[in-house]
Amino acid sequence: MKAIAVEPGAGAPERIELPVPEPAPGEALVRTLRVGVDGTDYEVIDGCHGGVPAGDDRLVLGHEAVGIVEEPNGTDLEAGQYVVPTVRRPPAGVETNDYFERGEPDMAPDGEYVERGIVGAHGFMAEYFTSPADCLVPIPADLAPVGFLVEPISITEKALQHAAASRAAFDWRPESALVLGNGSLGLLTAAMFRTTIGYDRVYCLGRRDRPDPSIDILDELGVTYIDSRETPVSEIADAYEPMDVVYEATGYAKHAFESIDALAPNGVAALLGVPGDWSFEIDGGRLHRELVLHNKAIVGSVNSNRDHFASAVDTLAELPPWLLEAVVTGVYGLEEYDRAFPNATTDERSGDDDTTIKTAVEFSDI
Repeated sequence: MKAIAVEPGAGAPERIELPVPEPAPGEALVRTLRVGVDGTDYEVIDGCHGGVPAGDDRLVLGHEAVGIVEEPNGTDLEAGQYVVPTVRRPPAGVETNDYFERGEPDMAPDGEYVERGIVGAHGFMAEYFTSPADCLVPIPADLAPVGFLVEPISITEKALQHAAASRAAFDWRPESALVLGNGSLGLLTAAMFRTTIGYDRVYCLGRRDRPDPSIDILDELGVTYIDSRETPVSEIADAYEPMDVVYEATGYAKHAFESIDALAPNGVAALLGVPGDWSFEIDGGRLHRELVLHNKAIVGSVNSNRDHFASAVDTLAELPPWLLEAVVTGVYGLEEYDRAFPNATTDERSGDDDTTIKTAVEFSDI
């Protein structure tokens, strides 16, 4: 079978041939339909995140997938059923651990998991993959063409759940939200705030000039676009309004601290970006006071579990079809898979004239 793999640091993925995998007991064989590409894939390609499975020199990419059950292999699944795979698995050579037993692999610390297509385990960017049945989440047939969006939406489902949990000790009634980052994850999250959660006022921060397709999407959603070159995060509360929720999806380390100033009293910031090492000066005492005296909170969030995936399927069904069509800017077959990775270097990906939002590789017709 054909697969798309990378030698970390090589700068570009390549198409390779692998044998069709054999499902173990409790696993199903899944024929891959589409696999999304996101920023984590680029970090793996660049060699600055993730790692290959033990004993291998390449990693099969892909953690945002949708497929169809080819061989149930004695599981409760049915042949022809559309499914989306979760990402985390127990470490190699370990059948399970407490986090997986509790259904909370997303809360496992480093060393207690591997992630398909990211670190320690091959991903789903191949014509077939196997997976334990309990790591496959059913999805309706009509959502299969965009089923690869379930994984990123599940990331937001978890982050917002944990943010709300931090406010659960009192009668919290959020009305405003600020999303930092207008990439595909930021756009989907802004859409969730407006259309499925129903916040009155939603803002999204980016670094692009009009005309731009991502800003057009925000305008259509009724989300206020903020150009960070004109209004930095630390000034948003004064320039617009203090925010009940800040959702950080940039990986820009200063935003974690600037979010404290952007929050309203009793507000919460959810951090999802993963920055590199960076030392800079902050007024730690003032920010500490802001957190304490105004009951503000910051939570970090990574990955998601099966329940979040199931919620994400429901959310995907509620998002307007025009939005999904606008966010997915390209789906490419195996013969032109490289078009799903339009930029080979980080510098190129930062260009303001890039109209690519979300791409996917298609392995089989839907």
